[in-house]
Amino acid sequence: MSCLIVDDSQEFVVSAAGLLGSQGIDVVACAYSRAEALELVAALSPDVALVDVELGEEDGVELSHEIAARAPSTRIVLISSYDRDDLALLIAHSPAVGFLPKSELGAAAIERLLS
Repeated sequence: MSCLIVDDSQEFVVSAAGLLGSQGIDVVACAYSRAEALELVAALSPDVALVDVELGEEDGVELSHEIAARAPSTRIVLISSYDRDDLALLIAHSPAVGFLPKSELGAAAIERLLS
């Protein structure tokens, strides 16, 4: 499974990419902004995009709508350090297949959401 990680924290991206790579997910790229994410999705067509709900000053939920419109074959999983309950409405109105708290991120959790 190919994966794009979209998050404004370089520290998190490096950690998540290492973790997912060690668990068999092919992290094909990492993006730190909306523009970079859209460019990489178009160029790479990853199977899944992990998109942080808060991308600094940018909105990850809005980005999920843009990814879904431009790359419908890429499935989106929203991620955040916030709890699911705090983001329930945002998640429900997004094209994402699901949500994972960053603390629960892993290949098995992603695969469960995609199945």
